Amino acid sequence: MTIWSKSNDVLGTVNRGNPAESGLCTLCMADCQGKCETWLSSLLGRKMLYPRDFGMVTAGSSNTTSIGVSYNSLRIMGYNYGAYGLGQNISNSSDDCIFPNVNIETEFGSEEKTKSRIPIMTGALGSTFIAAKYWDPLAIGAALVGFPIVIGENVAGIDKEAVIENGRIKKAPELDRRINTYLRYFDGYGAIIVQVNVEDLRNGVAEYVIEKYGDKVIIELKWGQGAKSIGGEIQVKDIEYATFLKKRGYIVDPDPEKPEIVEGFKNGAVKSFARHSRLGYTHLSSPEEVREEFMKTVEYLRKIGYKKITLKTGSYSMDSLAMAIKFATEAKLDLLTIDGSGGGTGMSPWNMMQTWGVPSILLHSKAYEYASILANKGQKVVDMAFAGGFAREDHIFKALALGAPFTKLVCMGRALMIPAFVGSNIEGVLHPERKGKVNGNWDSLPPTVSQLGLKAEEIFAGYYEVKKKVGENEMKNIPYGAIAVWTLADKLAAGLQQLMAGARKFSLKAISREDIASANRETERETGIPFITDIRNDVARDILNS
Repeated sequence: MTIWSKSNDVLGTVNRGNPAESGLCTLCMADCQGKCETWLSSLLGRKMLYPRDFGMVTAGSSNTTSIGVSYNSLRIMGYNYGAYGLGQNISNSSDDCIFPNVNIETEFGSEEKTKSRIPIMTGALGSTFIAAKYWDPLAIGAALVGFPIVIGENVAGIDKEAVIENGRIKKAPELDRRINTYLRYFDGYGAIIVQVNVEDLRNGVAEYVIEKYGDKVIIELKWGQGAKSIGGEIQVKDIEYATFLKKRGYIVDPDPEKPEIVEGFKNGAVKSFARHSRLGYTHLSSPEEVREEFMKTVEYLRKIGYKKITLKTGSYSMDSLAMAIKFATEAKLDLLTIDGSGGGTGMSPWNMMQTWGVPSILLHSKAYEYASILANKGQKVVDMAFAGGFAREDHIFKALALGAPFTKLVCMGRALMIPAFVGSNIEGVLHPERKGKVNGNWDSLPPTVSQLGLKAEEIFAGYYEVKKKVGENEMKNIPYGAIAVWTLADKLAAGLQQLMAGARKFSLKAISREDIASANRETERETGIPFITDIRNDVARDILNS
């Protein structure tokens, strides 16, 4: 097993806990005082692309040997001539072919396209309490930058204020809050996507959303996720709330209505309850039956008015992956998100997360293979997003290249939550009267922040860009967490532009699998990406022999 370093002396970053492959700590705390790369990038933005202490240092790579099969074992290729994917107003002159001119806008969709200014989207932010707490900075930041955000499963079902009559949602305040927060700053780029699972479909969430919001919202069906093999979970510490959730139709463990559990809770032996969702398609036994059921659901959603429908699938077996790609293509869905093992934002059982499912790079490699089979038959393959352990600009490039030309977006879960955490903590200190509202966790600024400044205008590199976009008067309504989301997105955007310029690709549609290489033979075998010194080796020999 590869051991990832806890510190990066070149960038001046340190992980509080044990780092995952993404560079994030395996356990990301909302009250963290820093300073992993993503955390610090939420404040400093594109400055984090470069080594610290310029003028006093030199820096050398520590990552020239790759072991095992992972996204880290893919290398990004650079070339010394040519320029591809040039826009209408860009010539191949060296004055035009500069990295700030690289176009990283993307779009997805079957009939009607959805645009995004940067090729990222959030993971599903559903009924976990941390998603509810930090929704405002996440949603506003996503809307301002212009990338899609996903409201995850069970949001209406667990809402105490939601009204369900005759098995149908009639009132859903929390779901409304989340949708309207995003739409307030939506400017045509990005999207608000509402995900539905078994319980949501039973409760009429799809009908509620389409009747109230029409085509302002995209609906997403869910087939599992990359962090766990069972339905979504949350943990509650209130036995009355646990009982409420059971009466709402959820699985609650342990059962809050059993006398022995009630007694255990009263005496402190039972301290919390886990609410679980149900598995889908348990009554089906063949791919043909799955297709029939799936197509019926899609047909019904279109009948009630949905113009855009997406599907999220997890790290199941290869036949499930093939079904997701084929059925989504046949149904002309707008996006298929494929979530590999290694990610996870919610309350996934830890050892399940460690040992279940297909790691991202293997799942994504097979997704390309299966999509290619359909494309070679002349089918227009569904647009795809890859998810599962991504946090940096090089992750974005590699994922887009591995799945090219089918992959349009990279889905990030935990990475995009970090700026919401740190921004809210800073806002709670600088404005104590807002601390409770923004869910701030600090009483004072830690040295990791105070050394940058003592007010928002000094701390966030993206502050004045956000101010320019929304105007001085509206700036007072923008959460600091949203400014941090903007700042991190700017770093990711600039880093992606630099990597693309080095590969001589000046628009996303030009990225191809030829832009990455396998750093070891095992990765070559599993991904189909050639070994690094085999790429263009024939061209090199022709040059030498000519």
